[in-house]
Amino acid sequence: MTTTAQRTTVPPTAPTAPSPPSARGAEIRRHELAAFLRSRRERITPEQVGLPRGARRRTPGLRREEVAQLSAVGVTWYTWLEQARNIQVSVQVLDALARTLMLDAGERAHLFQLAGATDPSPAADCPSVTPALREMLRALEPVPACIQNSRYDILAYNRTYGLLLGDLDAVPPEDRNCMLLVYTNSDWRAAIVHLDETMRLMAARLRASLAGHLGEPAWKMLVKRLQTESAEFRENWERYEVVGHRTKIKEFLNPHVGHLTLEHTDLWLGPDAGPRMVTYTPRNEETRRRLEKLHEKALAGAGQGHGA
Repeated sequence: MTTTAQRTTVPPTAPTAPSPPSARGAEIRRHELAAFLRSRRERITPEQVGLPRGARRRTPGLRREEVAQLSAVGVTWYTWLEQARNIQVSVQVLDALARTLMLDAGERAHLFQLAGATDPSPAADCPSVTPALREMLRALEPVPACIQNSRYDILAYNRTYGLLLGDLDAVPPEDRNCMLLVYTNSDWRAAIVHLDETMRLMAARLRASLAGHLGEPAWKMLVKRLQTESAEFRENWERYEVVGHRTKIKEFLNPHVGHLTLEHTDLWLGPDAGPRMVTYTPRNEETRRRLEKLHEKALAGAGQGHGA
C-alpha cells in the first residue's frame, strides 16, 4: 500500500503593516527632540553652569550626567531621552531642562513643541491683554500699574511700573513673576522696605490662591522652583498661612528717586479672583513728585513698559 507523505503548507509571511501617520510623526519628533537636546547640551561650557572643566574632559559642552544632575532627573532617563526612546516627559522636567540648557524664548517654545507639550510659563501662555487695557495702563501714568494673574505673573505693565523696583524690562519674560522677584531678585528685594513681612504675606496669599488650581502644572512648577531657589520661601510656605487680597500701604526705596509711600489697589478684571490690574497711587505729595520724576526717566528710555 502506497502512502503519501503529508505536507504542511506554510503561508507566506504577511507584510508588516506600516505605522500610522500619527505614530511616525511622534517618532520623528522624538528623534528631533533628541538631536535638539544634544546640540544644546554640547554648546554649553561647564564654566557657564559653575562646574569645573577637568583635565580629561573630551565631550564638547556638558556631559549627559551633568545635565541630568542640574535638572534633577535620572541619568538613565535623560540618556533615554537623547536616544529618542518612547518615554513620557512632564512639563516640569521640560522646564528644568530649558533652564539648565539656557534656552531662549524661541528655543524653549521649540523644545515644548517637539515634546508635544504645552508650555505653562506666563511668557508662552499669557491671557489676552487687550489694546484697551494697555491704553488704560498708559493713561494711569505716572501712577505705576500692571496686570497680574492670581499666580503673580506680570502680564503687562506701564513704563513707571517697569522702573518701580528695578529694571523689569531686563528680566526675562518667563521670570516676570512677583513671587520669584521678591524671593530671588536682588534689585526687587533691596527696593522693598518691609521685605520680611512682604514675603510672608505673599506666600500666604499664594497658598490661598492655590486652592483653586491644585494639580495645574504651572502652579506646581512655580511652587517647586521657589522651594528650590529660596530657603525663605520654604520657611514661609511651611507655615501654611492663608491671607486674602486687600488694599494696603507699601513703601519702596527706588534707586532713581528715593523713598515712595504708595497705596496698593487690586482692580479685578472679571468675576473670579483671576487677572487684575494692580495700581500704586501716591500717599503724599512728595511721593507724587517722585513718581513724576520716575516717569520722566522711564520716558527717556530706561524702561519701555510692555507685557508678556
